[in-house]
Amino acid sequence: MKERTLALAGIFQATELVRQAANHGTWSGYAASSSLQSLFKLEADTTEEIYGGVAKVRLGVETMMGVLQGDNRYTESLRYTVGLLQIEKKFRRAGSMQEQIGNRLKEISQAGPELEQHEREDLQAHDISSLYSDTISHMSPRIVVNGKPQYLRNERTVDWVRTLLLAGLRSAILWSQMGGGRFELMFGRKKIMREAESLLMG
Repeated sequence: MKERTLALAGIFQATELVRQAANHGTWSGYAASSSLQSLFKLEADTTEEIYGGVAKVRLGVETMMGVLQGDNRYTESLRYTVGLLQIEKKFRRAGSMQEQIGNRLKEISQAGPELEQHEREDLQAHDISSLYSDTISHMSPRIVVNGKPQYLRNERTVDWVRTLLLAGLRSAILWSQMGGGRFELMFGRKKIMREAESLLMG
């Protein structure tokens, strides 16, 4: 249950960061780094390892709790999450696309070793954004990001929005692999909430 809740928090972290970026042009740096890095950890023993520890998914856990409690501030994050869960089902059947993305992510993970962390991550986000455009953006339902035009016209913001959506999809795949599904989201809220609370107290 802990693993599943962490994977769900991973989706909400990515989608809340998308909401922040599209509406404010800024986003939580530590959380975005964790979401980006999760794309490069294709082999890991635990869900915690994928995100670099529970503390790195705190934003996701808090967002998830807000959504489950019916907080309207997270309406957009929830909409993006639902969209990613729908795409995930189709993506699982798209073997060649999975292979293409997996191979390209391995290459991107090696990019810019000589750069400072934030410069390297911006470079990686730019490459992932192109990858997303070539692959996931052609799948339906297409995720339409709402926000302020001045931010959605900014190349760096768009790069990160797409990167975060791909990170959210990675977490959606993980959630599904752990046995998560719509049924649990609808009827297992109390269990998820309890687990989320213990993760925050952790």
